[in-house]
Amino acid sequence: MNYTFYEAAALFFTYSFFAWATETMAATIKVRKFRNRGFASGPFCFIYGFTAVILGMFLQDLRREPFFLFLGCGVIATAVEWFTGKLLEKMKQKKWWDYSGKKWNFAGYICLQYSILWGLLGFLSVQYLNEWILDVYHILPGVPGRAIIWTLTVIGFVDISGSLMTVYHLEKKLPFLFGWNRRLKKWSEGIAAALAGRIENRMQRVYPAIADAQEVVKSEEKCGIVQLFWLFFIGAFLGDIVETLFCRVTAGVWMSRSSLVWGPFSIVWGLAIALFTALLFKDRDRPDFHIFWAGTFLGGAYEYLCSVFTEIVFGKVFWDYSSMPFNLGGRINLLYCFFWGIAAVVWLKILYPKLAVIIDFLLKKTGQVLTVFFAVFMAMNICMSMMALIRYDTRADGAAPVYKWERVMDERFGDERMERIYPNAMRSS
Repeated sequence: MNYTFYEAAALFFTYSFFAWATETMAATIKVRKFRNRGFASGPFCFIYGFTAVILGMFLQDLRREPFFLFLGCGVIATAVEWFTGKLLEKMKQKKWWDYSGKKWNFAGYICLQYSILWGLLGFLSVQYLNEWILDVYHILPGVPGRAIIWTLTVIGFVDISGSLMTVYHLEKKLPFLFGWNRRLKKWSEGIAAALAGRIENRMQRVYPAIADAQEVVKSEEKCGIVQLFWLFFIGAFLGDIVETLFCRVTAGVWMSRSSLVWGPFSIVWGLAIALFTALLFKDRDRPDFHIFWAGTFLGGAYEYLCSVFTEIVFGKVFWDYSSMPFNLGGRINLLYCFFWGIAAVVWLKILYPKLAVIIDFLLKKTGQVLTVFFAVFMAMNICMSMMALIRYDTRADGAAPVYKWERVMDERFGDERMERIYPNAMRSS
């Protein structure tokens, strides 16, 4: 289902509020004292709202397959929980929650019990609750309904921004960041002052691991943004080469596997390499089977989301595994999920250490010049590819070019060239 902005926002804030209420009640009952749960100061747990919208948008085609819907919800929600735990840890250099005492946990970030719970809750939301929530929202008249959404959006933005400023101890800079006008600047100062002393104490009370845990990331062990960009760039190139050779060996044909119109780059592989490295960087010394299952799990969720995203945005299906056994909607299959697991082990144990040395050497020799050049090139390449794909889709509908960029796309990236670059791209039904 393609939600409108207002429908997605209604689901987002509804789930965020009810998740906050549920977690707050559970924590209050547990310690017999009121505990305001969540990262933000207001009555919202935004990560739940975000996850609910992702599941609702990306798993609609599994509603007729209850088991796979449950499984997909569990996998994606667990991946979001893991990513969120890693992200929050990077922000404070400490864990916000720890499942190490539970069975079947991985690095204390996720565990089987909660994954099953997320799968069940996600199943209920996609199958039933989303429709009920939207039915209630559509009862509201148009203008008041939109006004409520925009009001909640502004409140949520200010709330989460204030919390972030507090985490990074930037309260005094908050008025400049939100200084849309003088009056709002004064309000921002008041919000910053109110949040600064309260949020830090509340976070330490609600998440004791923040106050008690040891520092878990040393400065020399971090994988920085520049390194991640180079991993994305090199991974996109190597991924395209590997896929091209794989097609040649298995299908006997040379076939373009590029995601972009300029050069042999596979964005799916590039993002996967950068994302896997960021998430699994600290786990690289764990046993191979840990990394294998983490790669299998994350790779399947990642490939499924990429498939749905490209279909929604570009109206194209770039791969279809329907003919392969143990596939899920043609988007992923068990064999290739195992390939993701093997690739994760090979990458972290063998390739990444060697490649990191090469990247460090390049950065020492060229500084930031080479990085900026290729970053600009990739940004332009991605933008040009998106415009070419969008026009490729509208052109297939018989739509005549209206704007200048559409005429440029027709001249530079006609159907013949696009079919050579994306030979497997099929229109979604």
